[in-house]
Amino acid sequence: MSERAAPFYCPYCGDEDLRPNEQGHGAWECAACNRAFQLKFLGLLARGLQPDPSGGEPI
Repeated sequence: MSERAAPFYCPYCGDEDLRPNEQGHGAWECAACNRAFQLKFLGLLARGLQPDPSGGEPI
């Protein structure tokens, strides 16, 4: 069994005072802004990682 991944901050107000919500897996509530939200992993993209053909970062 794997551990549940926890968000580091609220996506609405940015506060870090988060607690698991009663709604189930992936549901969180923020004590600062009194909002509840749910996170869901959709999957990996089919295209994967694309290498940079130029070989470096633009200046």
